Amino acid sequence: MIQTQNVSGRRILTSPAIHPCEDISPHTLLSSLISLARNICSYRSKFFATNKRNARESIRQIGVILVFLEEIREWDSGLPGSVVLGFSELHLAFQKARFLLEDCTRDGARVWMLMNSERVANQFRFLARAIATALDVLPLALIDAPVDVKDHVELVMKQARKRRFDVDPDDKRVMGAVISVLSGFENGVVPDKGDLKWVLDYLGIRRWSSCNKEVKFLDSEMELENLNDEKKQLDMLSSLLGLVCYCRCVAFDVVDDEPKRQSNGKCTSEALIGLKPDDLRCPISLEIMVDPVTVASGHTYDRASITKWFRAGNSICPKTGEKLENMEMVPNSALRRLIQLYCSENSIPLVDSGHRNRHVKRAVLAGSLAAEKAMKMVSDYLMVMLTAGTGMGQNKAAYETRVLSKTSVFNRSCLVEAGVIPPLLKLLLSTDSLTQENATAALLNLSKHSECKASIVHNGGLEVLIDVLKKGLNLEARQHAAGVLFYLASVEENRILIGENPETVPALMELIRNGTDRGKKNALVAIFGLLAHPGNHSRVLAAGTVPLLVNLLMSADAEDDLVTDSLAILATLAEKPDGTTAIVRHGSLDSIAEILNAATSRAGKEYCVSLLLALCRNGGRDVVALLVKSPSLMGSLYSLLSEGTSRASKKAGALIRVLHEFYERKSSGLMAPGFSQERFVHVW
Repeated sequence: MIQTQNVSGRRILTSPAIHPCEDISPHTLLSSLISLARNICSYRSKFFATNKRNARESIRQIGVILVFLEEIREWDSGLPGSVVLGFSELHLAFQKARFLLEDCTRDGARVWMLMNSERVANQFRFLARAIATALDVLPLALIDAPVDVKDHVELVMKQARKRRFDVDPDDKRVMGAVISVLSGFENGVVPDKGDLKWVLDYLGIRRWSSCNKEVKFLDSEMELENLNDEKKQLDMLSSLLGLVCYCRCVAFDVVDDEPKRQSNGKCTSEALIGLKPDDLRCPISLEIMVDPVTVASGHTYDRASITKWFRAGNSICPKTGEKLENMEMVPNSALRRLIQLYCSENSIPLVDSGHRNRHVKRAVLAGSLAAEKAMKMVSDYLMVMLTAGTGMGQNKAAYETRVLSKTSVFNRSCLVEAGVIPPLLKLLLSTDSLTQENATAALLNLSKHSECKASIVHNGGLEVLIDVLKKGLNLEARQHAAGVLFYLASVEENRILIGENPETVPALMELIRNGTDRGKKNALVAIFGLLAHPGNHSRVLAAGTVPLLVNLLMSADAEDDLVTDSLAILATLAEKPDGTTAIVRHGSLDSIAEILNAATSRAGKEYCVSLLLALCRNGGRDVVALLVKSPSLMGSLYSLLSEGTSRASKKAGALIRVLHEFYERKSSGLMAPGFSQERFVHVW
């Protein structure tokens, strides 16, 4: 998920202004008014794509009032209490004016503001009337200020009441052009590139990056609109999103802000350094929080989860068990912005659990007829560019395919139907590292589509992908190739074909040794997928997987995703005696027990228990004898009985029985030679 709100956490074209309290002092109000007015006047130097005349007039009027307010502070030593009402209403109107000007100059929202020109003009008109009313309430006769300044204020009052604040005629013409293009999309008419350029130039959208901001904004607004039951604006938002996506692909020849390389594969934002996904999850639902709120104990939960907890009659903190003094919920805006940033950088859709079905529906459907037809036109255009474009054109087409295929199931479906798979596979052979990377990343996104998997294999893509995995021109291309193999391995026939290539597993192992964090993860999950075919078990073992993963366990943080993925592979390998032998030989039992005690993720704990249980089953008495010496193991297992998933709880119970049985046999002297293979619980 890309940012869904602006810096203040306010949705566009809303004004959550605060009315000053009744007992505030006149001088405090005056100082705040002057500060607000100066902030508003600073918008004189900013670019207004639409509603230019209305915005300039509002700023001019408030500028006159600012002079009046500054004269009051300069001349008057005491203000009558009767000015508070007028100042309060003026303060409220100024807040709303600042929000409206902020929206009018907001980078990335220009297309949406254009299509809402009538609504925006009405808001300017309303604010002008509100300011006039507030000034009318002011007892000007009791305020010590120059007469000419007061005269200017009275003139502003009259002008504010009379001015029409209509939509700019130029805005109307451009709106008409946009509506015409959308209508053309619905009828299958390809828009004229010159017409698109005219609209974009009018709005000041002259670079690919600017157009991409429009895409991200409209996408975020659609996320928010999907949460509304009425969804009045959803059709228009969807249609405009289709339009700006088309413009981004067709109207710009150069991508001016491709993401910078990251040597470690981690996020670019400094605010997210050291942040773990589990830090963003609600302790109750274990889902990434959408609306984090902090309760009286100081702990933060998702609003929907903690509200449900309170409604069930609970008055304690779910995490600590302490009784709460009250059930107030304070929005955690800082954490919310971090979550939005994290989801945006990692392309995670930020939708609360109560609306997940709606989000899935949106991902599968276009949202409007215009958006559907626009996406199909974009896909056909990219197909032509991938096939017949120049080197630079092919690279841009591959990048556009990469970006679009990451967004939704519908986009992937359109691109696959347009036939982009064969030309993308050919671009894997490119001698340009960026082109190869973009093509591989596009295939990674498209490989989530079932038809894409078959198309890649049918067009000889396996050999090419494995070649990129082994000797791709950069690490990014290699890690993307590993990701494609993971998705392809979800099909049984593909698992066999991929595993039979003698270069696959060694290349994945090399990526685990020397890849980025993302590359290592992709390689790990690809190996895990290959292990679903029994014939790949011996190949993975022979490649030296166990010592590499054991070293990774010992060197990484217990909360690292790489640890969880490594445990999943080791647990699968341990299901067979030769895998158990290799794991035990490398002395990893203590590390696994420590990870079980330290990990907080449910998946990590479950894989730990699965691994230990499989080791006991196939390693017998010697393995159990080592495990019973771990002082923290039994406590961790008992915790899983009540706090773990259903499967983890069953496995923990089985392992506890194994350990208890060992104690009983040891204390009674009945350690039978056949113990290691006869009395152990089956691994699920």
